[in-house]
Amino acid sequence: MSEETVRSTPVLGIDIGGSGIKGAPVDLATGEFTTKRLRITTPQKSTPRNVAAVVGEIVDNFSKIIGDGPIGVTIPAVVTHGKTRSAANIDKSWIDAEAEKTFEKHLGRDILLVNDADAAGIAEVHYGAAAGHPGLVIMVTLGTGIGTAIVYRGVLIPNSELGHLEVDGQDAETRAAASIKEKQGLSYKEWIPRLQRYLERLEALLWPDLIVIGGGISKNSDKFIPKLKLNAEVVPAKLLNTAGIVGAAWLAADRQIHPDELR
Repeated sequence: MSEETVRSTPVLGIDIGGSGIKGAPVDLATGEFTTKRLRITTPQKSTPRNVAAVVGEIVDNFSKIIGDGPIGVTIPAVVTHGKTRSAANIDKSWIDAEAEKTFEKHLGRDILLVNDADAAGIAEVHYGAAAGHPGLVIMVTLGTGIGTAIVYRGVLIPNSELGHLEVDGQDAETRAAASIKEKQGLSYKEWIPRLQRYLERLEALLWPDLIVIGGGISKNSDKFIPKLKLNAEVVPAKLLNTAGIVGAAWLAADRQIHPDELR
């Protein structure tokens, strides 16, 4: 299938979270939704089968818009060759599950399953804060945990999981995630040194050209990004809560264009 054909039709992106499953068709020329997104509450028992049923409702809702095109789905888990290797804020039955095949069997469609932070990183590189950047970009999402995505010259290096770096003897996300700031009632003045220390460690290992900060707390980026002292430029994400959907759609289309690449 030609690139022009794939990218000229809206592609459905679906973002699976611990509390909600959201989807919308994406115009890949602009990275914008072609219509209002649909959100359905994540099933209380969020097994692959139960989640696939909800994803099916979202697909049915947009079927007239997307036709028989590919669908991109994000998941808060490590994904290798269609298998989910971990489970963050979803049922533990996802661990080592043939998740992509489960979706394809339930929906009867071609599905691209991707880690949620990786999808957000790709979206920011193609449509957001890192659009057109020629070097090494690291996306850091600060939320319940810390998610990361590494993109070099537009190519994703998947499943980095760098939120779990050991920093000063502790798992970084247990000290610097946005949820920890909220849970412990930390002021920005108290939390910023923790984030600074984590990003220093990240920078010392990878030396990125640009760090993009995402997650809900990025809406308040003026309260902490100017106070960070790093070699790399640090900027807030632009796409916010649309990034997962947009990135999933872009990656699903890209696999249609390059079907012979390793899955």
